[in-house]
Amino acid sequence: MKAIKYTGVLISLLLISMISGCSSVKIQDYKNAEPKLDLFDYFKGKTYAQGQFQDRSGLVIRRFTVDITGEVEGNQLTLDERFVYNDGEKQQRIWRITKIAEGTYTGKADDVIGEAIGESAGNALNWRYTLDLPYKDSTIHVQFNDWMFLHSDKTMLNRASVTKWGFNVGEVTLFFSKNPL
Repeated sequence: MKAIKYTGVLISLLLISMISGCSSVKIQDYKNAEPKLDLFDYFKGKTYAQGQFQDRSGLVIRRFTVDITGEVEGNQLTLDERFVYNDGEKQQRIWRITKIAEGTYTGKADDVIGEAIGESAGNALNWRYTLDLPYKDSTIHVQFNDWMFLHSDKTMLNRASVTKWGFNVGEVTLFFSKNPL
């Protein structure tokens, strides 16, 4: 009887995995969406952002602002991001993003484990990476799946799911603007 229960549970988990795998959004779903995102052009110069982190229940845990300076040199974009959190903490992250081919990017930053992978089409960019995130008196590795959507030549929205071992930890929502916020 236990074997039948175990088999039933296993089949249910496999079906759920297959269904959720089939329903995931792909970057090509946005290939005709306007305005077209040119990642390097958008982030060149000064960009400003406001955002928040919500835990898996949806509760807002932290809010922050970011001043970003972008420099383009050939096929590389360097982003100097300066974060200020609502509790006064300050952080800096410097991204080095390389355009590999049209719509394909890789990126590195000191707190990113390995390499970030990015794909763009139409008005969207999907950016995936593992971040070494400060947590209590240590750090933990969490996976980010960012979706950025260009709304106009001056504004972009970013939603990122944050997971650990495949389980939802929370979500980051971020609003970018070329004008000071």
